[in-house]
Formats: sequence, structure tokens, C-alpha cells
Amino acid sequence: MARLTINGEARDFDVDPETPLLWVIREQAGLTGTKFGCGIAQCGACTVHIDGIATRSCAMPINAIAPEQKIVTIEGLSPDGSHPVQKAWLALDVPQCGYCQPGMIMAAAGLLQQNPNPNDEDISAEITNICRCGTYNRVRAAIKEAAKGGSTQAG
Repeated sequence: MARLTINGEARDFDVDPETPLLWVIREQAGLTGTKFGCGIAQCGACTVHIDGIATRSCAMPINAIAPEQKIVTIEGLSPDGSHPVQKAWLALDVPQCGYCQPGMIMAAAGLLQQNPNPNDEDISAEITNICRCGTYNRVRAAIKEAAKGGSTQAG
């Protein structure tokens, strides 16, 4: 039995302690916005926040997460879409196919929480998510736009 706090709700999950957080989020909690991409923490489609830090959930076993740690998924970032990153993504029409975008948004929100005014080098160093459609220029522009847009604290 594992107790996790996801999007502000503490829940118990009866799963193997080595189960990756991604699968608990998707299959047990029913939050399917977090995507599976590679399974080895390389692509970033599975990015969530753990205590405000962008974390790749596909390779994070739930036994590595303490019950008091706070997990935020794309659904919990801002349910009404008012987070500055979400607003910038819409304003600049960032997504193409959209599959990687929840992870990209979570990575960008994590970056801005740690560094509210990143330059191009900061963005390149921190946003290592893979986008098969190649929307990197729009992602960079949206991160800069969100940096101008006010608070970037996760909900």
C-alpha cells in the first residue's frame, strides 16, 4: 500500500512499491494527461512535479516518494487553464500533434518556478523534452511569454 498526494488529494494505492509513478497516475488515479513516451526518463512526455520540481514519472518508483510529498500532474497545474504557461501555449499556438505537450508544459512550469526569467541557454539546458513535431521555437517563445505573465506557482 502506498499513500500519495496527487493534485492535493491524498490517496492510497494498492500496487507494487516498484511501480513507476506514471502508471499509478494513469491507471490507478485515472489521470491520463501525463503521457508515456519512452519508459526510460529520456523524452519527458511523463513529466510531473514532485514538490515543485519537474520530474519524469516513468522511471520514478512510487517507493521513492514520501507520503507528504506533493505530486502535481497536468490536470492539477491549473484546472481552469489560467497558469501563465498554459495561457502562453494557447496564445502562441505551440502544440502541433500535442502528445508531448503536457510534459512540455510541466517542464516549462517547473523551470519558471525555479528561474522566473530564463534566457535561451537556461531554456535549452532545462527543457530537454522531445517533440517529434519540432515545435521547439514555439516552446521557447511561449516560455518567454509566460515569464512575462505573472505568477508561475503550481496550483
